[in-house]
Amino acid sequence: MSRADEIFIANMRDILENGVTDADLEVRPKWSDGTSAHTVKKFGIVNRYNLQEEFPILTIRKTFFKSCVKELLWIWQKKSNNINDLGLKIWDQWADENGSIGKAYGYQLGIKHKYAEGEFDQVDRVIYDLKNNPASRRIMTNIFNFEDLHEMNLYPCAYSMTFNVSNGTLNGILNQRSNDMLTANNWNVAQYSVLLIMLAQVSGLKAGELVHVIADAHIYDRHIPIVKEIIEMKRYAAPVLKVDKSVKNFYDFTVDSFELVDYKCNDKKYNIPVAE
Repeated sequence: MSRADEIFIANMRDILENGVTDADLEVRPKWSDGTSAHTVKKFGIVNRYNLQEEFPILTIRKTFFKSCVKELLWIWQKKSNNINDLGLKIWDQWADENGSIGKAYGYQLGIKHKYAEGEFDQVDRVIYDLKNNPASRRIMTNIFNFEDLHEMNLYPCAYSMTFNVSNGTLNGILNQRSNDMLTANNWNVAQYSVLLIMLAQVSGLKAGELVHVIADAHIYDRHIPIVKEIIEMKRYAAPVLKVDKSVKNFYDFTVDSFELVDYKCNDKKYNIPVAE
């Protein structure tokens, strides 16, 4: 089975067997019927994925790879906060009548800041430093901007990336305050693995390790039966990710720049409710 399967199954079993419930507390998320959406959780899960060994995508449950790449490009390339630029339905419940999700995600990455070398937004500063100062220990992004939280329709979950170059290899740490493990865990892992690969390629580096730090790793109460079924599903070897090596500019990557070869997985469709 894939390494991503191993990690995901271990995380889920740990949460189910050793997690803490918030059933006795008032919680913000609700199900569509108005019922409180409670969770069982673990604090401080840290997972490591070596991208030189395999691409970390689940086989026990299908991860919609092209869609997660599309969302990544919406945030990191387009730096958009409008779902009309996305072409997916996943953000509809947090968008206003104009399609805006407020000053969140891509909006924050697109804000320009002043540096000694000039003005850069967060993405362009990362690319500049990777190319010009790879020994820096200051290469990072952070979209949890306290000044703008009141104008965000959803606070960022995956909020910070820290990049580090060692021996020509680009590694990254993804910090996530909250992770709905069933709906979003592998989605985020696959996305930010692609991001590392993109940044490494345009900076003349090799993609190395993604470290995923999750403060609150949780399973929603109505997801538990589905999780128990999925972690027992047949497992397959990880697919191979093919990347268009001709792309030299970060903003020239498209969804079609990436292809999963021999992606075998459990294709069963699940009706998974999403808490709001």
